[in-house]
Amino acid sequence: MGENLGVSAVHEPQTQAPASREHAAATPDVRLDHVTKQFDDVVAVDDLTLEIERGSFFAMLGPSGCGKTTTLRMIGGFEQPTAGDIYLGDREVSGLPAYKRDVNTVFQSYALFPHLSVLENVAFGLRRRGVKGADVRTQVRDILKVVGLEGMERRRPRQLSGGQQQRVALARALVNRPRVLLLDEPLGALDLKLRKQMQLELKGIQHEVGITFIHVTHDQEEAMTMADRIAVMNGGRIEQLGTPTELYEKPETAFVAGFLGVSNLLPGNVVAGDRVRLRGGPEVQVPTAALAGRTGDVGVGIRPEKIDLNGEHENRLDGRIVESAYVGVATQYVVETPCGRLTVYAQNTQPGSGASGRDRAVTLSWNPESTFVVDSMEEETE
Repeated sequence: MGENLGVSAVHEPQTQAPASREHAAATPDVRLDHVTKQFDDVVAVDDLTLEIERGSFFAMLGPSGCGKTTTLRMIGGFEQPTAGDIYLGDREVSGLPAYKRDVNTVFQSYALFPHLSVLENVAFGLRRRGVKGADVRTQVRDILKVVGLEGMERRRPRQLSGGQQQRVALARALVNRPRVLLLDEPLGALDLKLRKQMQLELKGIQHEVGITFIHVTHDQEEAMTMADRIAVMNGGRIEQLGTPTELYEKPETAFVAGFLGVSNLLPGNVVAGDRVRLRGGPEVQVPTAALAGRTGDVGVGIRPEKIDLNGEHENRLDGRIVESAYVGVATQYVVETPCGRLTVYAQNTQPGSGASGRDRAVTLSWNPESTFVVDSMEEETE
């Protein structure tokens, strides 16, 4: 029953001797060592090696079929790897079922017992572990306070909103204080406004409880809002691993650049250690570190909000506005240039700002330090 509900049996926390605390702090909570998962002739996860630090909020991000959910299910014990090893702390758990791993899972569907109160739903895992009486009520009330449901112990799931039901599922998974909490697209059933609210609340809850969260999502904004580190997955492999800032500002491939927000990629050819000639356009300067010794054909990338509709910065490109759209906080422009069409976001900081100037000639400019470089222009997916 625990596997179906995502409520795994949890081992009692052990008191660590002082000499072992430094080692424990340095040991990743989750480690995957050359893990592969194959379904018949389909390789869902391909030789994946990964470490997830203790107490971190980690996200696996990618499109459908990239292997992120299969990876999460292998960590949770719902799938077993075809090859490779999975560790929770120092313990190798690859062959263990879900109920023997110190993890709990929150699913998109919540899986609450409709006939039980909030208190009894949250207490389910505690009672399975043998906790009784006043200890159950105390621990349940403590965790309900953390998730913002204090005073709702007697309500049934049907009396709660979607966001409140999600908090109950979260409380039930956290009350046993597992080593790792797995989140399988937990906000997917919520409307946009509530989803954004819950993103910030989940981040706050993770900071408060200090448990490692591993979150699977296809929503790049959701991952960047909540996670300390993100693994962008594609074709069963990690395309790039880093902080939200690193992935957005310095994507290493065209796939990552395109998956995390809007990106302008222009084809070019390296002409010096810090200069690229755009195909059909001028030379532009790029950071030497961004080129990283590349030669020949490359893709030069600039995020839309880094481009100005004037010639103030060193890198310049003439063009003509062909479309514009007012989107509140910014105006989005599509600019035709000799190198291709670019998207530009201009912040609406002044009264009366808004879409205007269609078919107007402009000189786009951007700071060389805002430029990134990728090997190829192709956003390949497998």
